[in-house]
Amino acid sequence: MRISAGQRRARLGLRHRLAVKAATPEEVAASVVALHGSDPSSVFLSAGARLAAPGPEPVERAIYDDRTLVRMTGMRRTVFAVPAELVPVVHWSTMAPVARRERRALMKVFGADGWDEARVAAAEAAVLRALAEHGEADAARLGTLVPELREQAVLAAGKPYEALVSLGSRLVPLMAMDGLLVRGRRAGGTWVNGRHLWGLAPELPSMAAPEARAELARRWLAAFGPATEADLKWWTGWTLTETRAALSAAGAVEVELDEGPGLVLPDDLEEVPEPEPWAALLPALDPTPMGWQARDWYLTDGHRAELFDRNGNIGPTVWWDGRVAGGWAQWPDGEIVWRLLADVGAEGRAAVEAQAAALAAWLGEVRVTPRFRTPLERELSAP
Repeated sequence: MRISAGQRRARLGLRHRLAVKAATPEEVAASVVALHGSDPSSVFLSAGARLAAPGPEPVERAIYDDRTLVRMTGMRRTVFAVPAELVPVVHWSTMAPVARRERRALMKVFGADGWDEARVAAAEAAVLRALAEHGEADAARLGTLVPELREQAVLAAGKPYEALVSLGSRLVPLMAMDGLLVRGRRAGGTWVNGRHLWGLAPELPSMAAPEARAELARRWLAAFGPATEADLKWWTGWTLTETRAALSAAGAVEVELDEGPGLVLPDDLEEVPEPEPWAALLPALDPTPMGWQARDWYLTDGHRAELFDRNGNIGPTVWWDGRVAGGWAQWPDGEIVWRLLADVGAEGRAAVEAQAAALAAWLGEVRVTPRFRTPLERELSAP
């Protein structure tokens, strides 16, 4: 069976239109597997672009009060906001090899200064005791409670990028990767603030890694299929062997895409009708444009350099009818400004303008600057 780029855009549009009817941030996150959280504002902006009633309050409630969204390190060592029921799947499918690599790196840096595994384990135990006794704490407070965390070592000695790093800056995130700690409430400021408290993680249900990988592959195909084997390998950070085994266990079936062989769930083979034209202003690192490695079917290659930074992080994008049509930014006075890189017609312009006005309205006094700046966003953000 052949699925054209047009059909892929139609499926993307139908999924987006379903997501914008979502009542909760958890439903939004589930529709795209998880929300990117490396830039704290992206979680709120990605949810706001899809919620029927956007605003920071429901997202804060889900993350901080109800804990139905959990900020955790996941695919490709990236921070995501993950629906609580999916946390074991993400952890057991992606985190074990990442945590092992991070622990080896930590021991390499601090081993030269006399740290062995027993000493590191003692520091970990001290962190757990401190949080159990005092409750959630930010990194600075943890350093006071557990002085060992403030000890430093030289990273990349003799290299141009040589730097001093503290044990806490490496060990505390590693403990979260091991499922011992969880990111809690933000440490002051508005919802764009990236500082947060650390707390003890609830007990993590056990899953076999192959089972977890199969479930994650199934969820990803439901949100982003049809797609390629290479797309999933890139998105997860798995080996090729792990990727192929997960796709097979998920029951993926092969289809023909414009760029070659693709994969889709067996219940997603029917042709879908063209949705009504739709516009969206998606933030930097939104999970939709970050869902695939190959992007030519929804992004004109000539505009890639304007919309991505050198590390492959996408900036804020304007969407029209299943394609990236431009980019946007926020001025210091709060106005949302945008530039089209493709002709969307009068209907498209009006729809984008309405989306920009709606975004400015719910942002209010909050000003958003993406953590990873891209050429077009930098240009637009200067009045």
